[in-house]
Amino acid sequence: MNPFSLSGQTALVTGANTGIGRAIAIAMGRAGAHVICAGRSSCADTVAQIDSAEALTLDFADPMAATGIFADRPIDILVNNAGIIRRDDSVDFSESDWDAVIDVNLKAVFFTSQAFAKAALPRGAGKIVNIASLLSFQGGIRVPAYTASKHGVAGLTKVLANEWAAKGINVNAIAPGYIATNNTDALRADPDRNAAILERIPAGRWGRPDDIAQTAVFLASSAANYIHGTVVSVDGGWMAR
Repeated sequence: MNPFSLSGQTALVTGANTGIGRAIAIAMGRAGAHVICAGRSSCADTVAQIDSAEALTLDFADPMAATGIFADRPIDILVNNAGIIRRDDSVDFSESDWDAVIDVNLKAVFFTSQAFAKAALPRGAGKIVNIASLLSFQGGIRVPAYTASKHGVAGLTKVLANEWAAKGINVNAIAPGYIATNNTDALRADPDRNAAILERIPAGRWGRPDDIAQTAVFLASSAANYIHGTVVSVDGGWMAR
């Protein structure tokens, strides 16, 4: 039996309409999973690239948006990928921007995971993969809410693993490095910024969404059954510098 296969399993991937979330959903489909592609905008393009998939509209501006879906059917894998960012000097950062980021990036991650666990714990099996960030370890600049939320995701990953590991649920996270997506177009188009970033990355290249996606498949598979509470940096060596 292939320990990296997700055949016969159902995976819910949030933020699957674009970027890293889309790549994760497609990779899980290729590994054999039926994939529920969730996003606040259409996931039709993602679903079209997967043999067995469906779309679900979820907007985590309401952090409780996904809490009712796990009672309807068994979902074996949860990927908490949906996230937003707001930028401003910390001295000017607004309460509304703070609340918006924390609600989507942290509060929704906890309550979606909680709802998943309530359904999965009686079965004694389940995999949660959270998407953290290099800013789970570093401070960044002009992104106080995002940094706080991603530090929080790393902490949640550990506390939930501590509580659920012995009960059959694996909780882990991925901290992506600099990935070539539409979110980083401006950085890559700036010759000075692009050069500075590449100089810091030992691998000498920007990451690709598939670099994150294949790691997510691994953490969701039986090959990772003894991995709990880990935040895996997939960053081309950025954190090693």
